[in-house]
Amino acid sequence: MNFDLLEQAKERVPSIPMLVNMCSLRVKQINQGMRPLVRPEPGEETIDLVLREIAEGKLVSQVDFEALERRGLAH
Repeated sequence: MNFDLLEQAKERVPSIPMLVNMCSLRVKQINQGMRPLVRPEPGEETIDLVLREIAEGKLVSQVDFEALERRGLAH
């Protein structure tokens, strides 16, 4: 894992649990055949590709706070 990319991705998604979930889901999607949002570099691991997608702002997450409130999970 490229730790520089990880730090760049953490700047975009400061919530570590959210970042982990985003990466996990996206790695699965790419491994199942979905196309990457950035051009893969030769020999690049899938997790680094995903971190680069996040760091470049190509992959973002949205939180539905109303749904969290309905489930009693929001503060």
